[in-house]
Amino acid sequence: GKKELLILENFIGGKFLPCNSYIDSYDPSTGEVYCKVPNSGKEEIEAAVEAAREAFPSWSSRSPQERSLVLNRLADLLEQSLEELAQAESKDQGKTLTLARTMDIPRSAQNFRFFASSILHHVTECTQMDHLSCMHYTVRTPVGIAGLISPWNLPLYLLTWKIAPAIAVGNTVIAKPSELTSVTAWMMCKLLDKAAQRRH
Repeated sequence: GKKELLILENFIGGKFLPCNSYIDSYDPSTGEVYCKVPNSGKEEIEAAVEAAREAFPSWSSRSPQERSLVLNRLADLLEQSLEELAQAESKDQGKTLTLARTMDIPRSAQNFRFFASSILHHVTECTQMDHLSCMHYTVRTPVGIAGLISPWNLPLYLLTWKIAPAIAVGNTVIAKPSELTSVTAWMMCKLLDKAAQRRH
């Protein structure tokens, strides 16, 4: 029988939404289309911007500890799905399973752990200039929405390297993975949803 095509959806405002138009994605080992990727246009991008804007006040006002918890939960879920993600990365991108298992997926989880930890240790820098009786200090605040574009060679790893620092410090993001390798980004959104929804 004919294999079922994998149809990816956009993840906007915590929901998976179909798109009006799709791009073919090929399995590099066979040259056959095995996946359809959203070909997002103005409408989808505007919806994503609106969702990111709406999510910003509540996400940015969470404490570093709360954001750190969500990022660590996501890292846990990525590690629990390591084999499934490695298989998908290998099939979608063409890299060896060994490489995906030992580098791409573990490093993706590490990216979230690294920034989950670093935001707990951010300090406000303060320098005093005695002769002027003045003080300089640095305050870090989230800036808003980050637009993130990642390439096809290390699909999940390089995407998480951008997402992790942006959301760790309280920004919201609109991410565009490569249309050649979008499967693991889509899979991560399912886990992201889980990590954000779970309450301890």
